[in-house]
Order: sequence, then C-alpha cells, then structure tokens
Amino acid sequence: MSGSAIGIDIGGTKIAGALVDEAGRITGREQVATPADDTDAIIEATAELVRTLEAAADGPTVGVGMACAAFVDARAGHVWFAPNLPWRDLDLADAVGSAVGREVVVDNDANAAAWGEYRHGAGSEHDDMVLVTVGTGVGGGCIVDDRLLRGAFGIGGEIGHVALDPSGPRCGCGNTGCLEVFASGTALVRTARELVTSPSPLGAALRERCGGDPEALSGRDVTELAQAGDGASIELLDDLGTRLGQGLASICAVLDPGLVVIGGGVADAGDLLVEPTRRSFARHLIGRGNRPSPEIVRATLGNDAGIVGAATLAREAST
Repeated sequence: MSGSAIGIDIGGTKIAGALVDEAGRITGREQVATPADDTDAIIEATAELVRTLEAAADGPTVGVGMACAAFVDARAGHVWFAPNLPWRDLDLADAVGSAVGREVVVDNDANAAAWGEYRHGAGSEHDDMVLVTVGTGVGGGCIVDDRLLRGAFGIGGEIGHVALDPSGPRCGCGNTGCLEVFASGTALVRTARELVTSPSPLGAALRERCGGDPEALSGRDVTELAQAGDGASIELLDDLGTRLGQGLASICAVLDPGLVVIGGGVADAGDLLVEPTRRSFARHLIGRGNRPSPEIVRATLGNDAGIVGAATLAREAST
C-alpha cells in the first residue's frame, strides 16, 4: 500500500515518531518529552505526535504503529507491564486509537526493531533471524519462518532474561544471573566503575576520563577509550562479547536462525564487541564443527530500527 506509515517509539524520556515510506525510509521526524509519571498524559502526548505527523504527511497515512519497552500482547494491543513507565494491564492500542480516531498497532520495542531489520535492514535476505539489542538492558526479537515469535502471551523473545549463571547477580527482572546482568551497557559501566575505584593500574585511562569520579563514567566513555586503544576498555568489551556469545549460542540451540543481528547502543563499538561475540558463540554453539553456523552481523538501521519496524508492522496490518 502506497503512502507513509507512522512509527512511534515510546521511551522513558522521549516519544519519537516518524513518517516511513514503503522502502523503510524515514521522510519526516517529530519528538516530544515523555511525561513519564502519568499514563493519561503519555497517551495524549502520543496521540498529539500522531496528529502532527499526519498533518506533515504528503497525503493520507496508511497505518500507525507503536513500539515500547514492555511486555506486549501485540494481537490485543495490550501492555502487561512496562519497567520504565507506569503501565500495568493497559489496553494501549485502544487508548491511543480512541484518541486519534483510527486503529493502531502496538508491539514490544525489540520485536519492532527486529521486524525493521528483517524487512529493511541486515536481515532482509533471511527467513529466520535473531536480533539482540545491547543497550541499557538486553532485548531481543526473533523471526521464525517469516513470522515474529511472540508466544502465547506476547512475551516471547526476551533474550536478555535467559539465565547464564543462576548464582550470579540479581537482575532487574527479579531473577539472578540473566544475560542482561553480564552483557548489557549497564553491566559494561558497572565493571568499568569497579576498575576506576580499584587500585589497579589497568584503570588509569578510565580514572582519567571520569576525573576519578566513577559515577561520571558512561558506556560511551568505555567505547571511545577502547577505540583509542585502551587495553582495559578493550578487555571490558571483550568480556561482554564473550558473555553475549555464550547466551546467543543457547538461543540458537532452540531457534536455529540463519542470522544473528546485534543492535543497540553498545553495538557502536563495532568489531570490539562483535568479534569476541563471534568467538564465544563459535566456542559454545551446539554441534560446532559439524553443522552450518549462522552469521553474526551488526544492525544497519541503528536507533531507527524500532520506528521503522513499528511503521512496517502497521502498514502490513492495514493490507
């Protein structure tokens, strides 16, 4: 169907929206702050963003899709739980749809990003792929036989909460030793700050970067130091990639994808993350040496994957 679709990405600090054409290209953008403590205000801000994009479109829009970091039953447009927003048992699609006077589609942000990469990015030549997003947490979206894997309640594909070590640290989900605890941007910053506060000379560049204040250190700092050749920062990314590869090997033992795509902010580290992930994955893959192995690549749509995927899901739902 010709015409632009609207993609919306609802986050804890901002609501980003865009007009997306049939080829997955963004032709216009808008953004507003998230009134994060007020569900009604979030719904109205989202609806107003949709109206703004509709007015900016060159002709009628063909669908509205929303992505959010939450447990989402996409078939019902229902949010069970959102960790960074005050959403519990919310019919989000109905609420926003009523406000804008049209049907809308809602999905988990990593699912939307996976669909964006599958239709218009790194996975466009594969019927089976896994997207893992490595950012503040670890998210995932799985494509199986040309379909998004959602599960019975819409919560499928939560890669970040596969347990690597049940005796490991407590995860934000309440369980212990999840992949997210070891392989997220939050984990990267945590271990970097430990080096800053240690007496080890390995942390010298990290200490200098943050002026001796570990709380001032960010994941971007670690990545930039690693890219500049700091050995400790390179090791930190190597350790993260090693854990990520181990977790992905477990996922692939179940799903057997033809491609694994790594996205999220930490993926900006490029080969400093991807290469140790590939090595660890090869070491832990079941049947290694006697089977085909999926390729592991970086995502190509970057931070736009969720918006593009949400718009694409809405376009396809309208046909």
